[in-house]
Amino acid sequence: MRGGIYRLSREERMKRKAAQKLLETEAVFFRPDEPFTWASGIKSPVYTDNRLVLTEPEARKVIEEGLIALIREQYPEAEALFGTATAGIPHAAIAGHVMDLPMGYIRGKAKDHGRGSRIEGRVRPGVKAVVVEDLISTGGSVIDAALALREAGAEVLGVVSIFTYGLNKAKAAFAEAGLEYYSLTDFDTICEVAAETGYISETEIGSLKAFRDSL
Repeated sequence: MRGGIYRLSREERMKRKAAQKLLETEAVFFRPDEPFTWASGIKSPVYTDNRLVLTEPEARKVIEEGLIALIREQYPEAEALFGTATAGIPHAAIAGHVMDLPMGYIRGKAKDHGRGSRIEGRVRPGVKAVVVEDLISTGGSVIDAALALREAGAEVLGVVSIFTYGLNKAKAAFAEAGLEYYSLTDFDTICEVAAETGYISETEIGSLKAFRDSL
């Protein structure tokens, strides 16, 4: 297996390494017989809680190094990072610190007190910004955040996330918004690594991918 992984592209090796860490920390959890309910109401056999990565230093190091590499590769002209509240905030902060870039975050809605801000942190007119998210399911919340940042005067280059389900709904929503997005790892990779390491059976991969393709 080690030799097989070595022959994969650097991108694929990064995807698999990130997937392994998410599985080890139980940030991605499979429950086909008792589906989880997402905030959107969707019944899913998979649940993702990437906040757990923050409590495991080794996994956190892999994920943050991967996100930084992804930003540098896809958005080398980035001048600022903005995390989504709340899950994207720590990842934007860590990456911003390492990359020596300004960092801020975008609330789900504007505050009802003080200056009524929705975006925390200075947004210079025309600043080339990247939005940092922990996971992308339907894409609605992160797209809303990116559009708010765009309305505040930033040039939003795109979005990076730790994980994406790769839902058709998300792909269509990002295309409609005119936004790019890249993820450190994805649903197919998680399923493949999970089957190889015994988290799920090979026969379950088909039903999991069928769920993903139905949305």
